[in-house]
Amino acid sequence: MALQAAGQRHVRSTCGLLVCVDEPPGPCPVCGGVMRVQKTLRRHGVTLEHGPFVARETAHVCAAGCRKDGALVTRRAAALAARLPPKGTVGYDVIVFVGLARFVEHRQREEIRASLEAQHGIVLSTGEISALGRRFLLYLEALHEARAGELRAALEKDGGWPLHVDATGEDGRGTLLVAFAGWRRWVLGAWKIPTERAEVILPRLRRVIERFGAPCAIMRDLGRAMKDAGEDLVATLERPVPVLSCHLHFLNDIGGDLLRDAHDQLRVLFRRFKVKPGLRSLARDLGRALGTDIAEARQGLTEWQTRGDEGHVLPDGQAGLATVRALAQWTLDYHADGHDHGFPFDLPYLDLQRRCRSGCRAADAFLRGPMADPRVHKALQRLRRVLHPVESQVPFEQVAATLRARAELFTELRDTLRLRPKPAGRNVTTSSVLTTEQAAVELRDIKAAVDALAVDLARRRPERGPAKDRREAIDIVLAHLQRHGRTLFGHVIGLPDSVGGGIRLVDRTNNSLEGLFDDIKHGERRRSGRKILTQDLEQLPPAAALAMNLRSSDYVALVCGSLDQLPRAFAQLDAATRRRSSLVVREAARTADASDCDIVSASLPTADRVLIRTEHMGRRIQAAARSRAPRR
Repeated sequence: MALQAAGQRHVRSTCGLLVCVDEPPGPCPVCGGVMRVQKTLRRHGVTLEHGPFVARETAHVCAAGCRKDGALVTRRAAALAARLPPKGTVGYDVIVFVGLARFVEHRQREEIRASLEAQHGIVLSTGEISALGRRFLLYLEALHEARAGELRAALEKDGGWPLHVDATGEDGRGTLLVAFAGWRRWVLGAWKIPTERAEVILPRLRRVIERFGAPCAIMRDLGRAMKDAGEDLVATLERPVPVLSCHLHFLNDIGGDLLRDAHDQLRVLFRRFKVKPGLRSLARDLGRALGTDIAEARQGLTEWQTRGDEGHVLPDGQAGLATVRALAQWTLDYHADGHDHGFPFDLPYLDLQRRCRSGCRAADAFLRGPMADPRVHKALQRLRRVLHPVESQVPFEQVAATLRARAELFTELRDTLRLRPKPAGRNVTTSSVLTTEQAAVELRDIKAAVDALAVDLARRRPERGPAKDRREAIDIVLAHLQRHGRTLFGHVIGLPDSVGGGIRLVDRTNNSLEGLFDDIKHGERRRSGRKILTQDLEQLPPAAALAMNLRSSDYVALVCGSLDQLPRAFAQLDAATRRRSSLVVREAARTADASDCDIVSASLPTADRVLIRTEHMGRRIQAAARSRAPRR
């Protein structure tokens, strides 16, 4: 700490000093002649290495007047060019510091500003921090494209690469499309698209293939846009490539069709009879009644739980009220029966129905036992009245029975696919890891089991009679297997002899790409403090997904060697011309590239929202509405 503080004091002590930069120009790169002094100029700069400074730079020009690309051949100081962008004052290392903090560590602007000031004595505004973050992404995107040859060679050395493609957004806005190399876990391309449509997705995927070569397989979700784009893309390739459906999306799709209607009906019934509000009200009222005696009452509840007496008898007094309150709370804690996997893998309202029935029957048993305290008796009767509709009303049991039967069919399919959603928690390890050959054998077994299940379901399907719902449920599963069966398997990829042959497997799901989306959203929530990320994802540049590659050491080694060398890699992008930065050239080319523009099919994209919410728009419409033009 003392050494760091001393270093910071040293940096601050040189703040604003005038530094002379006068390097030997060498011969003219065109004619080999002498270079003469053209002018000297002062240039302000700020870097992590030196802090703020003022440099007096000597510029040289060819004495013979040679020109290159229409301009005089000039030579500027290489020491400054390696640290400051053309016509810029903030150094490459500061840009990298801000970009990594913003898009890899997901830190807030104020945090970044404070770190720069505390660690390096550099004072920047939060607006400048935002601008530097955007500049970092432009440089990173340019570097990604400049190193496409090295990245492609690494992918070919692996024997190919499976293309995982998916899109994410929030409330239908801020749609981010990502092309992902499955084996390397690299983002190869990321774009903002107006809507998820095949004609928008296909040109982006073609651009990735032009740059990195054809994939050995394509993994996608079951949406029509991804399906059509994948098929159209494969049709243009020289050799056939398997197009695979994500097994988790397949289960989600079937589960939604099988279970959503019955689950929604059960939710409507609970709302109609106000079961959850009744339980919450009872728990709150009993908590108020216990008042300051809550600790003693909880102790009595704990003793009752561990007591091994015969019969079903509740304690008297405050402990009895705490016990009735705990019964209501236990019923409301139905989410604990799930696994935090979400619908359709969890059916929360079916879990609530089970707990309500168990709670109601337990209340009946306790009411039959001896009870001396009238307050406990009254509270228990109130609990039973709240739960009684679930136990006695016919609609609850009819809908629950339908949902249970369909859930059993869904579980049978899920067990056949041997696919379980990822466990809760961010750091989960598996107890056993299969070798590639073992996993290939398992895939063959799963395919055979799915084929056998389809035959068995067709045999078990009732042709007629009262089992209409069972027939419809089986038809749903068989229809999905018929529609997507040919894309469910084909994950075993033979490697070329040039890399030693053998086989390698494509992931059965898009979980690796979904995990990337989760990491981006988790980071944005951490940065913004907002749960709903609609606005954040709309404003987030697509190249932010490329920044996630900087967590991969193999990617970093190929594009720049190490993160410490990233500023130098950015400087090399600007080495070709010092009149303007490569990112300025890049933005100009992007603006001129009409192929990058999309037909807008969203109902209210951001650009249109800004226009229609202007004061002038409202005034023009109101003026026209009040005009009362004569009818013809």
